[in-house]
Amino acid sequence: MDVTVAILICLEALLAYWLLYRSGLLRSTPSVILSALLVGAAFALRIWCLDYETLDYQNFLRVWVDFFRQNGGFQALRHSIGNYNIPYLYFLALFSYLPVSDLYLIKLLSIFFDVLLAWAAMGIVRHLGGREKAQLGCFFAVLFLPTVVLNGALWGQCDSIYVALALMSIYWAMEDHPVLSMLAITLSFGFKLQAVFVMPVLAVLWMQGHLRLRHFALFPLFYVLLVLPAVLLGRPFAETLTLYFNQTGSIGSGLNYNSPSIFGIFWHVEDEALASKLAIAAAFAFMLLVLLVCYVNRRKLSNKALLAAAVLLAVGIPFLLPHMHDRYFFAADVLTLVLAFGLWPFSPAAALCQFASLLGYHAYLKMRYLLPMRYGSWALIITLLMAAAVLAEALGWINFRNSKNL
Repeated sequence: MDVTVAILICLEALLAYWLLYRSGLLRSTPSVILSALLVGAAFALRIWCLDYETLDYQNFLRVWVDFFRQNGGFQALRHSIGNYNIPYLYFLALFSYLPVSDLYLIKLLSIFFDVLLAWAAMGIVRHLGGREKAQLGCFFAVLFLPTVVLNGALWGQCDSIYVALALMSIYWAMEDHPVLSMLAITLSFGFKLQAVFVMPVLAVLWMQGHLRLRHFALFPLFYVLLVLPAVLLGRPFAETLTLYFNQTGSIGSGLNYNSPSIFGIFWHVEDEALASKLAIAAAFAFMLLVLLVCYVNRRKLSNKALLAAAVLLAVGIPFLLPHMHDRYFFAADVLTLVLAFGLWPFSPAAALCQFASLLGYHAYLKMRYLLPMRYGSWALIITLLMAAAVLAEALGWINFRNSKNL
């Protein structure tokens, strides 16, 4: 690791500490010292992971950065390269100019968003009624969450980017900043298509009154502005706008790719094409059902109900869809953790979701299964049932004892 990388990661650590300070949570000497130690430990763990190279980096990310380096950097955006959307390619093009290992730069970008992810999660916990200890606990729990550490610092993936932006969208909507909320969700979708697992929660925010219908018109405007630099550099406009449609084939034709989805249980299917269509229909129907329940009970929609619905969507949609990969429950990992810090009886569900995701991570990173993926699938079924119970309790359908906020 050279001096530049050391400086950059120190700046990211300082950003984490500064966000805690600005949030007003460091009120006592013990909290100041403990937070500094925990931030240091979180970043020491990430530094330990930085040199690890996965096949994804060797076969794809490094190749794409080299392509930009050999074809004029940003000028190469006019070409079709990789299977990521334009915003992430902006960063890969930028990295091609810098005299620093692209492995480190790719990972440092994800680590930066790890910090924003923890900050947004902490803010949502505050809106759930979580006390200062719960907010601090959530911030550090996200930073130390195994899938968060493994995803960016070790694997070099960028899931923390789109999920951080999605949570920032929810947080800013709760803060009654609708324009920032729509900007964040547009950026989230711009980075990864998997943002659609969380995007339906904006409809629930609309039902709560945090968003107006006119705010949704900002989404296409922001999206066009987001991809416009690539268009100005020569990328065909229509191709740029429809990039996700052209990339759907890149996710593979198999029903399951080390994912704890429903196809972890029903792994042997004779008619895969029919199963795929039925699964897509089931996921869409599930989304509509969650939104319908929220709409019918819109006058009862508390923030707890909102987060329970968000968990149901982030877990249930990828659980039912075909062709899911090992990392597609990243948003579910974080949202279940956020809800657990707002409602401690939900903690087992957060642990189950993390267990399910880690089975997929282990399968890729170790190239072998720790346990059959169906164990993760059943864990997510329990998570869905618990989230449904939280939503039912928040809407007043049932009443649990000791379901107080932290």
